[in-house]
Amino acid sequence: MELGERAIESSGAFADAERDREIQRTKAKLAQEGDAFCQGCGEEIPAARRAALPSATRCIECQAKLERRPR
Repeated sequence: MELGERAIESSGAFADAERDREIQRTKAKLAQEGDAFCQGCGEEIPAARRAALPSATRCIECQAKLERRPR
């Protein structure tokens, strides 16, 4: 492999690694902050619920339905 090819391959690997780090940072931030919209119904999760449980991904109603579901 020539020097130019190695440099291109190396820069591609660097870009891939940077993209992966950015994805991980975003996932961590979302896990920490939760989401503003319910994964169940798509409605906005009330601010009080997000304040009480920042990692909430569902409104109280959808979370209750999920917990009542037989496994």
